[in-house]
Amino acid sequence: MSGHSKWAGIKHKKAVVDARKGQTFTKVASEITVAAREGGADPGSNFRLRLAMQKAREVNMPADNIERAIKRGTGELQGAAIEEIRYEGYGPGGVAILVDALTDNRNRTVAGIRNLFTRSGGSLGEANSVGWMFNRTGLVVISPGDKDSEQLALEAIELGADDVQVEDSGVEVYVAPERLEALRQALADAGYRVESAEVTMQATNQVEVDEKHAQAVVRLLESLEEHDDVSEVHCNAVLPDEALAEV
Repeated sequence: MSGHSKWAGIKHKKAVVDARKGQTFTKVASEITVAAREGGADPGSNFRLRLAMQKAREVNMPADNIERAIKRGTGELQGAAIEEIRYEGYGPGGVAILVDALTDNRNRTVAGIRNLFTRSGGSLGEANSVGWMFNRTGLVVISPGDKDSEQLALEAIELGADDVQVEDSGVEVYVAPERLEALRQALADAGYRVESAEVTMQATNQVEVDEKHAQAVVRLLESLEEHDDVSEVHCNAVLPDEALAEV
């Protein structure tokens, strides 16, 4: 199991728990707004919006909130202009980190994110300083329930998955982004419970983090995730199980 996948699984669980906080709704709403602005209000023809709406449902966002976010994106409702920015940097132990943000004030956002990197002993880098270590990919997380995880993995491959990782917490299925929705639907039709489906960044060059740096890396990743303007955090760290267990 890659460090990315372990952190991705934890992020998903944390998102559901953190849905009790208004911050999660705000982040998901921003993603919906940007998706609607770019591709229109019809989730049937706007794949990014469809994924964003699915994420909103996963955290139990009310339908009215989703509708307002879409209308802000299409211009039917007024709201601050939101832009997408990707930040790249190195964390403790030399781990590579990508930070995706949705913000209405880039000066505020970059100052906050740079401060988090600096406080951890890391540093914010230039564009593509670490981005070349990641590939864009689709990720479907499935709960096997009472079904056999290994059988699920084999069926996912037969349905078109490029790669599958079996973990205690579930099965993570990787696929090209353009085939993500088709595979998600096929797995759901096969009777499997899809926990989440998203387009993410998967590390191709991983770094084993020793115990000395593990806690500092986890603290940095968590602090970045909790930043109001941050939508996604990706890293190439392979963290010890003991460090992940404390998250």
